Amino acid sequence: MQSKATTVAEYLATLPEDRRAALEAVREVIRANLDKDYQECMQYGMIGYCVPHRVYPPGYHCDPRQPLPFAGLASQKNHMAIYLMGVYGSPQEEAWFRSAWARSGRKLDMGKSCIRFKRLEDLPLDVIGEAIRRTPVAVLIARYESNLNASAGRRRPASKKTGAKRSANAPAARGATRAGKTGRAAKKKAAKKR
Repeated sequence: MQSKATTVAEYLATLPEDRRAALEAVREVIRANLDKDYQECMQYGMIGYCVPHRVYPPGYHCDPRQPLPFAGLASQKNHMAIYLMGVYGSPQEEAWFRSAWARSGRKLDMGKSCIRFKRLEDLPLDVIGEAIRRTPVAVLIARYESNLNASAGRRRPASKKTGAKRSANAPAARGATRAGKTGRAAKKKAAKKR
């Protein structure tokens, strides 16, 4: 559920009182632990914390017009959420985060970077604050660029004939697209041609 709000104050003003109070409390913890080079903004229809272009000119590789995202705070239809890219981009940070959360005795409802919660009491705010503090801008950028370079190295090699990179979704056999076949039938047809 993306908001059309253009400022953080406008976003918060649209929320029911209980959700506004919860997000304001989490926002206070984030801001108290945030590296000075991060910037609070509206990003992807939620409150965002990003590395501005003045600090990291390339921006986010998926959309270079967007600054590099670090964290987000949102009110969704059935829950509220905190998005922590610093935890998502590092297996070591994720392991630390899960362990610290477990020690709090609270149940963790987490996707890749999204921590879902219904009430402020569901969150160990000290763990959220520490997760923010543990990822200064320089660390986030280094981790982000390392992950980008690693994923670029995993791309499929260029085709010998065209020099073009193969799509990860391309059929395994050349004849599969011509015949409109997929799976085992395409593999059998390719094997017969050899």
